Amino acid sequence: MKNLNFIKMKYIFKLIFLVFSISLLSILSSCGNSDDDVNFDINQEELGQGKEPDDCLGFEENELLLSIQDQFTSLPGKVSILFKVSDSSGIPVSGLTADQFTIYEQGRNDDCFNTISSSESSARISSNSQIFNNTTLLVLDLSNSVLESSLDELKTASTSFIANVIPSPETDSFKMAIYWFDGEDELHLLNEPTSSATELTAAIEGITTEISNDPSTDLYGAVIKSTDIAEDRIKENNDASIIGAASIVLFTDGTDQASRFTEEAALSAVNNANRNISFFTIGLGSEIDTNVLSAIGKTASVFAGNKEELETTFTQISQRVSEQANSFYLFEYCTPKRDGSGDNNLVIQLTNGGLQGAVQTKFSANGFTAGCE
Repeated sequence: MKNLNFIKMKYIFKLIFLVFSISLLSILSSCGNSDDDVNFDINQEELGQGKEPDDCLGFEENELLLSIQDQFTSLPGKVSILFKVSDSSGIPVSGLTADQFTIYEQGRNDDCFNTISSSESSARISSNSQIFNNTTLLVLDLSNSVLESSLDELKTASTSFIANVIPSPETDSFKMAIYWFDGEDELHLLNEPTSSATELTAAIEGITTEISNDPSTDLYGAVIKSTDIAEDRIKENNDASIIGAASIVLFTDGTDQASRFTEEAALSAVNNANRNISFFTIGLGSEIDTNVLSAIGKTASVFAGNKEELETTFTQISQRVSEQANSFYLFEYCTPKRDGSGDNNLVIQLTNGGLQGAVQTKFSANGFTAGCE
């Protein structure tokens, strides 16, 4: 009888332990999923063509992300790397200078990496206009509610946005297009991509209350169609051996009313888009769904309580759009490696405001000689 009770007790304890283990595993799994939702893992699949630096350098974990977009060499000995820089939250970092970068090379005779003097190697940040294009799509809700109550304020805010985003002097590597939507199953082109702020401003000024024939709002359709346009724009650049990036800036004062497309389809288009497409949303008034607009504007979203705040919100987004475009850098330097050294490993380290990040790649020095400037 005692043995039977002992066996029963062992069974009960095992059962309790099993239930506790399953519960604990469930809790840990749940916490892990939650962390994955809010954390931007800077070291997983985010380095583009690069990889994490060799452990022999003893660097700390990356706090800044250098994502290599393209790289090439040119005689007599120049190495060129195009990369995008962002912080640990995914926010682009602009305004960097060549003296913030340190170059490390490892040849076949080196156990680890040797520092290459930035000054002796003529390191510089060069114009990337020949190999990089950025396009901003300004997508405006011109449904009946906007045209009747806030068109003048929208035109003022859009004009200010153009002035803040289009570079001066103008450059062919940065262009903006303007589209608008109402209730129709069409994303209307107001002005094709151009680097002319004057042309874009004139297009905005030409908007009248008679522009739309459908008072409804096809918000989700506008999201899907603008994403397709941005994808096509990047593909055209890639086909021409040019790295492309795009920003979609969408303004609305309401929710989707046309019901042509689902919210799920719109969010799927955003979340599955090319990684070099940024999404911004600007909402106006009390009829918007801030949760939906925040999900669509996954890069940044701002909301204006009334039409008098529109210009301020457009300005906030214009700053982020400019930062995004200016976070792509063409870093070039003259390597001391010469013909016959074969493939060499390269690490570029960035320090900015107490933060650091680094990325590793390699290059071939075939044909390299002296004379690089």
